[in-house]
Amino acid sequence: MIGSLIRTIVILPGTALVFVPGLLLWLTHEGPYGATPAGPGSARFWIGIALAAVGLALAAWTVRLFLRVGQGTPAPWDPPKRLVVRGPYRHVRNPMISSVLMMLGAEALVLASWPVAAWMLAFFLINAIYFPLSEEKGLEKRFGEDYRIYRKNVRRWIPRLRPWTQP
Repeated sequence: MIGSLIRTIVILPGTALVFVPGLLLWLTHEGPYGATPAGPGSARFWIGIALAAVGLALAAWTVRLFLRVGQGTPAPWDPPKRLVVRGPYRHVRNPMISSVLMMLGAEALVLASWPVAAWMLAFFLINAIYFPLSEEKGLEKRFGEDYRIYRKNVRRWIPRLRPWTQP
């Protein structure tokens, strides 16, 4: 399970948060869209750091829930065996994606990088298409009525203010 989790972290968030932004920064470093990193004297630096910290904490929390409660990982090749409806999953169905979006937003803000901001938007759109077409169908197949009830009560992207409680 640990090997699968390490592979998951390197492949999935590693690609979204490190490889793609790094490639974009490298490709645009000499042009008009090159990054201009903020220093510790800048408000956008500290806002970005705070956003990254919240995103990282949320990611760690959700992965931990997948491991302990779901008995699996976030990876499609080792999915949870049990439906996770605890912690942030009581507020929103995709807190992992929310955490990645927060961290991408932090990168774009701290680096003042429009290409990274565009990647954040593209990442969201890719997931906004993928989840209803594939991910949610697989969850419904694996977890049946429990997932259908959960889906009716917890929104995909916009968090509930009050946590949902399973009947």
